[in-house]
Amino acid sequence: MPAMRVFSNLILACLAMCATTVDSTPLVAAEPSPQTEVAALTTPKERVDALFTDLKREVEEDKARQVAERIRLEWQDSGSATVNLLMQWANKAIAEEKQTAALDLLDQVIALSPDYVEGWNRRATLHYQMGNFRKSMSDINRVLALEPRHFGALAGMATMLEAAGKEELAMRAWQQFLDVYPSDRKAQEQLGELAEKLAGSRT
Repeated sequence: MPAMRVFSNLILACLAMCATTVDSTPLVAAEPSPQTEVAALTTPKERVDALFTDLKREVEEDKARQVAERIRLEWQDSGSATVNLLMQWANKAIAEEKQTAALDLLDQVIALSPDYVEGWNRRATLHYQMGNFRKSMSDINRVLALEPRHFGALAGMATMLEAAGKEELAMRAWQQFLDVYPSDRKAQEQLGELAEKLAGSRT
């Protein structure tokens, strides 16, 4: 559950390519890049869905990480200037270790925009940092109710479950993570280590 940068960006791409050579032989338009295709989609949900499709089929770790970052940036934009500003203030308060002030700001974010997934995710991270593990898990459950593919929340859930000694549940969380983000090497390693640990405990 990394700290998120505030991002507000709506791109409408419309590309028309109608070129001919001197002898009037039509030129073939270049295939649009995946980035162009995603940018051309008009709603945040469409863009996120397309990016998740790219994330699931991307086998190169570095490229997958770039796709994951673009998903995070899409999630960060609440669609409200007020909520985005509150998130910016909350992140600043966290950076300055003013956790109580940050928590108050995130409470306001959630009250104003209860369906904004990153408000819940950021508060879950803060609760975890403050040692409020039950509250953190409660907020993670809310994140996943809004966005079951939220790999940051799934990683946080897996980490807390493992710390609580619930290895089988932690394994399930990592498996869910890898279902949406299969090329993440750290998640692969975490799942492998847990599988070995559980196999050893059963012998």
